Amino acid sequence: MAEEKLDPKVPSEQNGTLERANGNEEPSELSPNNLQNDEDEEKGDEEKEASKKKKKKNKNKKKKAPSEQTNVPSVLAQTDPPSIPVIDLFPSGEFPEGEIQDYKDDNLWRTTSEEKRELERLERPMYNSVRRAAEVHRQVRKYMKSIVKPGMLMTELCETLENTVRKLISENGLEAGIAFPTGCSLNWVAAHWTPNAGDKTVLQYDDVMKLDFGTHIDGLIVDSAFTVAFNPMYDPLLEASREATNTGIKIHAGKSVPIVKGGEQTKMEEGEFFAIETFGSTGKGYVREDLECSHYMKNFDVGHIPLRLPRAKQLLATINKNFSTLAFCRRYLDRLGETKYLMALKNLCDAGIVQPYPPLCDVRGSYVSQFEHTILLRPTCKEVISRGDDY
Repeated sequence: MAEEKLDPKVPSEQNGTLERANGNEEPSELSPNNLQNDEDEEKGDEEKEASKKKKKKNKNKKKKAPSEQTNVPSVLAQTDPPSIPVIDLFPSGEFPEGEIQDYKDDNLWRTTSEEKRELERLERPMYNSVRRAAEVHRQVRKYMKSIVKPGMLMTELCETLENTVRKLISENGLEAGIAFPTGCSLNWVAAHWTPNAGDKTVLQYDDVMKLDFGTHIDGLIVDSAFTVAFNPMYDPLLEASREATNTGIKIHAGKSVPIVKGGEQTKMEEGEFFAIETFGSTGKGYVREDLECSHYMKNFDVGHIPLRLPRAKQLLATINKNFSTLAFCRRYLDRLGETKYLMALKNLCDAGIVQPYPPLCDVRGSYVSQFEHTILLRPTCKEVISRGDDY
């Protein structure tokens, strides 16, 4: 056995000897009693040390409990009524993907193309923005379905919906907000009706209401609509338009879309957004412009047109600042503080700067239903952006 060498710089206790640190002193006499006492003291010290460690562990466990809970990824739940912006509900900044449908036939090659996948990776920020708008749409319509009932004033219904959109999308000028006026067309009115100021229309039990609204982020619009009917006698009408819309989504990918009967056909292109909507009607199935106008939109390609009326110039400045080429309605102008603007608005329409969109109506006494979704033709697949658990 090799002789153990002791480091003179290390204290004697650490070198495994009972010598005192001062080498000039004599070692203490070792007796059986002294050894026993030393062993008892060591055992007592070890027990105390073990007890202290256990207490420390218990304290640590008690202290860690709250922090352990905070470390778990928190999923915020939306309030009722909704009030939390969706961007706060998704701390990662990533929003849910819509329904994915694979391309078929001539476009099947896209699903495995590495080049197309790379194009999608480059467009991810844009996809995420429009998905944020879609999540707002889903949460708002879920809430509206829970509160809409016969006896509601149509103005109250629209303002509740629009204010909820403003909260959840964190409205910010032209960067985020409402994409167009809330359509709540009733019965034979198919589209483009929203109440103007002073309208006292009340939702009735036997009404068929098309609730059509849009959200947008940076001009990327999610346009989706559904129909509300309290009387079950209208269920087959609603189901017909819902299924027709779903069928249209399945076939409208790379297929031609007839703009008018027998007219030019337009091809859907990669990277484009499309709103697929289907109307079911108990009437003739043809619409015409009728009733008082509420929807307006500035023309996309209008150049500089001189205006004589100062009031028209001022109103145009308000439209440019707050809506640009997004659709708006009279209630939105009222909300901005505009008054006595009807003559100026007519002047802008007559000059071709602003386009009026009157309500579209079938024959009186008929009932029209509508369902609509927004789809994105991605390079490798088709995404139904606005799809939800409801429709």
